[in-house]
Amino acid sequence: METVKSVKEEIGSISYVGRGIALGTTPDETNSVIAYFIMGRSENSRNRVFASDGGGTIYTKPYDESKVSDPSLIIYNAVRSVGDTTVVTNGNQTDTICREIMNGNTFESALLMRGYEPDAPNYTPRISGIVHIDGNYRYKLSILKRSFGGGCDRFTYAYSPTPGIAHLIHTYNGDGSPLPSFSGEPRMIAVPDEIDKFADELWDALNADNKISLYVRYTSISSGEYRDKIINKYR
Repeated sequence: METVKSVKEEIGSISYVGRGIALGTTPDETNSVIAYFIMGRSENSRNRVFASDGGGTIYTKPYDESKVSDPSLIIYNAVRSVGDTTVVTNGNQTDTICREIMNGNTFESALLMRGYEPDAPNYTPRISGIVHIDGNYRYKLSILKRSFGGGCDRFTYAYSPTPGIAHLIHTYNGDGSPLPSFSGEPRMIAVPDEIDKFADELWDALNADNKISLYVRYTSISSGEYRDKIINKYR
């Protein structure tokens, strides 16, 4: 039987988990929780920070414009909202999902238009999350990963909120060449009531050499008001 672990117990001993999304609910059941982090090994991948447009969208941007070698897979909107729905992903599928939702389509149908990233030999999985706060709070996580035969395997996990628990999914299971993709179901981790405490726990759990940026949002389930926290290694 799966147990709920602290985020340090879950990923603290893994040198490289890549990019990760955690969605859940605070112990007092008043806030939804969204967290997204990025790690990097190459100079191009590490040359990033999270920034906010002031209206709820969180995006990646270069820390040093002169060092950008390929922006295609590292610069994107990571978090966007459409009404009472918030989308968080590790790539430009954020915009695909938001566009399709605005057109009346679903999270799943939007992701049918996308596949894993074309970054051979790693073929990084695309991970995505969606949170609905519309009187029936719920969330989903998805991963699109390369199959053994080269096709795209698609997994979606739908959750009802459980107090004090978030579900965590990330792109890799560790370092290697090629990098081993995440396997199994999203992991359950404990979340506290305080956003600063959770952000510190996540940041401290990530490998010091490879962590780049972290974003956390706590949203009131009753009012929709939210608080953001961004930690960038390079400021």
